[in-house]
Amino acid sequence: MIEYRFEPLNPTHTCKAYAIRPRDSSSVIIVDPQLDHLDYYTDYIAQEKLDLKFIIDTHTHADHLSAGAALKEKYGAELIMGEKAPAKCVTHRVKDNDQLLFEGIPIKFLETPGHTADSISVILPNEILTGDALFLDEGGAGRDDLPGGDSVDHWETLVKLKNLPEELIVYPAHDYRGRIPSSLGKQKLTNPFFKIDTKENFIEFLEDLILGPADWMNGILKANYNCSQDPKAAWVPLDSPSCEVMGTLDPDLEKLDVSGISTQQLEEQLHSHSPKSFILIDVRSKKELSGKYLQHFVCGGTKRLCHGSYR
Repeated sequence: MIEYRFEPLNPTHTCKAYAIRPRDSSSVIIVDPQLDHLDYYTDYIAQEKLDLKFIIDTHTHADHLSAGAALKEKYGAELIMGEKAPAKCVTHRVKDNDQLLFEGIPIKFLETPGHTADSISVILPNEILTGDALFLDEGGAGRDDLPGGDSVDHWETLVKLKNLPEELIVYPAHDYRGRIPSSLGKQKLTNPFFKIDTKENFIEFLEDLILGPADWMNGILKANYNCSQDPKAAWVPLDSPSCEVMGTLDPDLEKLDVSGISTQQLEEQLHSHSPKSFILIDVRSKKELSGKYLQHFVCGGTKRLCHGSYR
């Protein structure tokens, strides 16, 4: 049996990073480091008297600045990313099934696109680091509506992951709910992304989701493309569950008692009250205001709420 040390770093943060260390060596690999935790990594390396050999970014992150470039420059380590990674500072690009023998530890790289085009997963003898290709349990996986995302690619990635050894323990690049890493076999039973039966249903499932705006991510992507080492290069919201498709709502929201009224009741209120006496907020998406969805949202037989001043 191959002995090595695998350590989750900054475990209380929603963005996850990991260290891979041979049992009797000072060498170390750090996976998915965040720039706002740079001091943590440098202190860790100094205290443990480690020699940083490689940094691995599983994909171009859109919700935080990578510390890959900063660690590479400070320690002279190699930065490993997928073959399609646009970052200029990458020293070694890996393809599907490429392998690295790290002082006796076999490390295999798997192309797992979908969340991004350059996504890779890192397979160790006992663990799989899935990046944003797969999260834990009801967390599902990373969203596919960001630059380079593709739901068809993500479906193929899930098929590929299903065929891996079930005993591998899944360690994703994010977790927003304190979930405990578990086996790939368990994820097949608990993760909703694994429960969708066809590619067509998977694509429809993702297209029907309204994930909210992500314009602020463009600045982070640009900074990571350019290998920025400036922690102020882009605005980053604190611990935002912005990359997760499933499981981001507060569980207590389900306990709220939210009342509603019918379109007929709303029509009656509009006739009996001044429009200034209440505020009507239209939360429908563009999709809901066009085509087959429109008929379900016409209020009281008129379209005035869909296109008038009551928004």
